[in-house]
Amino acid sequence: MINVAAESVRELPMPPYAYGLIGFAVLSLLLYLTLRLDRD
Repeated sequence: MINVAAESVRELPMPPYAYGLIGFAVLSLLLYLTLRLDRD
């Protein structure tokens, strides 16, 4: 059990909010492209 706990505290290469910002940017870009292509 100690090994599992040690694994879960592993450091992230970026702070957690950075993943949220990147995910939001990617989804926004996909939505923009979808709406833009749909307009043609």
